[in-house]
Amino acid sequence: MINRVKNLVQKHMRYVRHFVKSQPLTVQYGIDGILALGAVSIAANNNNLFAQRMGANEFHLSMLQFLPQIITLFLLIPAGMLTDSLKNKRIMLSAAMFAAGVFYTFSGLTAFIPVGAIYFLLITLALANVSVTMANLSWQAYFPEVVEDRRRNDVLTFRARMGMIIQLIMPLSVGGILTAISEHGVVAAHQFFYILAAAMMISNAFYVRRIKASHPAEPKRISFREMKIAGRRLIGNKRYMVFCLVVLALHMGWQLDWTMYFVGQVNYLHMNPFLISLAPVGAMLAQLLTLKFWSRNNAKQGVELPVVYGMLGLTATPIGMILGVTIGGYIGITVFLIIHFAAHLAFANITLNLFQCLLKVVDEEYRSFSISIYTCMITASNAVMPVVGVALYRALGGNQQGLIGMFAIMFALRLIAAGLWMLRLWYMKASENGEES
Repeated sequence: MINRVKNLVQKHMRYVRHFVKSQPLTVQYGIDGILALGAVSIAANNNNLFAQRMGANEFHLSMLQFLPQIITLFLLIPAGMLTDSLKNKRIMLSAAMFAAGVFYTFSGLTAFIPVGAIYFLLITLALANVSVTMANLSWQAYFPEVVEDRRRNDVLTFRARMGMIIQLIMPLSVGGILTAISEHGVVAAHQFFYILAAAMMISNAFYVRRIKASHPAEPKRISFREMKIAGRRLIGNKRYMVFCLVVLALHMGWQLDWTMYFVGQVNYLHMNPFLISLAPVGAMLAQLLTLKFWSRNNAKQGVELPVVYGMLGLTATPIGMILGVTIGGYIGITVFLIIHFAAHLAFANITLNLFQCLLKVVDEEYRSFSISIYTCMITASNAVMPVVGVALYRALGGNQQGLIGMFAIMFALRLIAAGLWMLRLWYMKASENGEES
């Protein structure tokens, strides 16, 4: 038995060594995924709970989403122009990651502020999230320069797998520690998590400098005159515009619950930090279990059609919350967690495919600018929809029935978005048939 285990371990180690040597670029992006997504996961599972301990109410929690998105809106297009003008886009990527790490560190120092700590936290977290968004923009612009089209699905799959593993570990760790630790030391635990997130993000800022572009784009300085030209080209690019509008509809229905989701878990399902952590862990586990299947499915069906499976899966999460709060107690929590897990069995199609679909419709000459405009639309939605969710909840009574009503509306919006994606696919197919004839 011991020899069998030993042989199995040796066989596995040989495979790992061969994989590292034969696919160094894939491994590099896997490490990037662990560091970047791990840092964001730690912060995401720390922010709301820490904000509550700093005295945040529902409005403050919605501001955690609103403020960074509003700031980002003003910076995205200039950032896209700057990225396009750089000969080496890694500079922008590395700088944004380093800035995120610095602001996460400042967020951890909030507890030492004697007056107005919650407002200091809102500002530092907003700047950290803005930096993360800038890093994502640069990452998306740089990725096509590093990885050729035929390898993108495999590289993104491996990076997603590594990211999902770390996003399984981090929420459980954060939730378990915060639940087990005494009230006296819980603030120090929150601070530790921010420092850990900062360390991972700063480490990645230096690590990504090792990832080299195999076919870098020529730097392109975009003047205001060229911005008009680029804008006209984007508006005239029907495939790009339809894609942006449909994905915007998806995000509007998706982002509506980003504050109320937490409120429902804490105020109506009465979940402690550990139980709260089980929701993202279940979501990541569902994606991890199905990632290989969906990646292979992409090779057969392409990356367009499977997105609708992920969208339809998202329609189930509001149902989980509605049933959970209606049933109540531990049974309600269990029902909620099971449905939340099942809803994410197809979500890997959004994680893997949405970015690849975007790359198929962007203007290659103005790639960063195109991605900036797309991200602006999503960011605007992200700024507004969580606040709309809170306002809608309060307008419907600010009670359990109001919560149920809001999630019912969310279900309808997500179903509409899935229908729009199918109409988009039909439109694309009809356009291709028209061009062929």
